[in-house]
Amino acid sequence: MTPAQAGEIFQILFRSYGDVLDTQPSKGWGSPFQVLILTILSAQTTDFSVDKVREPLFTRFPTPAALAAARPEEVEEIIHSLGFFRVKARHLIGTAQVLLDRYSGEVPATMEDLLTLPGVGRKTANIVLYHAFGKNEGIAVDTHVKRLAHRIGFTDSRNQDTVEEDLEHCFPRDQWGILTDLFIAHGRAICTAQNPSCPVCPIRHLCRYYQNLPLPARTDGKQSP
Repeated sequence: MTPAQAGEIFQILFRSYGDVLDTQPSKGWGSPFQVLILTILSAQTTDFSVDKVREPLFTRFPTPAALAAARPEEVEEIIHSLGFFRVKARHLIGTAQVLLDRYSGEVPATMEDLLTLPGVGRKTANIVLYHAFGKNEGIAVDTHVKRLAHRIGFTDSRNQDTVEEDLEHCFPRDQWGILTDLFIAHGRAICTAQNPSCPVCPIRHLCRYYQNLPLPARTDGKQSP
């Protein structure tokens, strides 16, 4: 994949989805504390499900101090509709306690410090850094990003860290944060895990997966050209 091709893919996806995404990093995401908590909750769960628990969770626990003092069953009751809600409840409370103990109740703005928080890996940290602080420290590789990166031809690896590195070599740093959001939007709308809608994909002419698809069988009994 050449830089010119990567640039063209970015521009096409931005034209397709940029107007429906929060292209300003912190727009609509709330405070850094809210960004952090919502991102931890989003693992293995849809955005729609997370959005449903957002108001009751932050109404009951609006600050790190309030959340750090919560009992697990109190948090579980609010987020029980989400996947792995018991583990996530422990992570939320533990994260709030670390924020108070080590960071004066503030969400840290570095990768190194974010990785000290319970339930926070590189993917979560990258999202928080971009959407809470406008920092392009890396590319958050979720299942959509990994699938698209491999299909389109940016990487041959299935390893999350290697996929991130390969994508970072293809795109300039100032595109890293929004690239994740664009890939996720495209993965949900067209490049789905099962039965991707390749014929209507705006980047199919640059996609390795589409170029390698077998030609459809002809109905007249002859071989496809």
